[in-house]
Amino acid sequence: MSIKLDILQIQNFLPHRYPFLLVDKVIECEPGVRLLGVKNVTYNEPFFQGHFPQKPIMPGVLIIEAMAQTTGLLASETAPEELSGMIYYLVSVDKAKFKRPVVPGDQLMLEAKFLKSKRNIWAFDCSAEVDGEFIASAEIRCAAVVN
Repeated sequence: MSIKLDILQIQNFLPHRYPFLLVDKVIECEPGVRLLGVKNVTYNEPFFQGHFPQKPIMPGVLIIEAMAQTTGLLASETAPEELSGMIYYLVSVDKAKFKRPVVPGDQLMLEAKFLKSKRNIWAFDCSAEVDGEFIASAEIRCAAVVN
């Protein structure tokens, strides 16, 4: 069974809000396995004012953050009772790779694949694509701690 989430459902799981909520919708989620999210990149993003005014590109750290937010959604769908009342923090980013810039008008497809969970540390293999073309990947770990 594949789960889909709209922006209001995403806001129920993630504490982030504009301008830092970087997942617009979830188009596929198989709890405990994988999640596919979407970030519509528009010229109105506040970071484009300074990165870079003459050639706007989405900062790589925000691509990593968008992937990390997809891991939070996957974890929330995988273990909603276990994570209730917890806050989810980024712990580590390993093996990060970037191939090409993300620019206004791109639709960033964000995939998180569950690897393992141990003592409230969750591990995921993440990737990002635009139009089927590889953009970035990383192994991301997050910790769920009492809020």
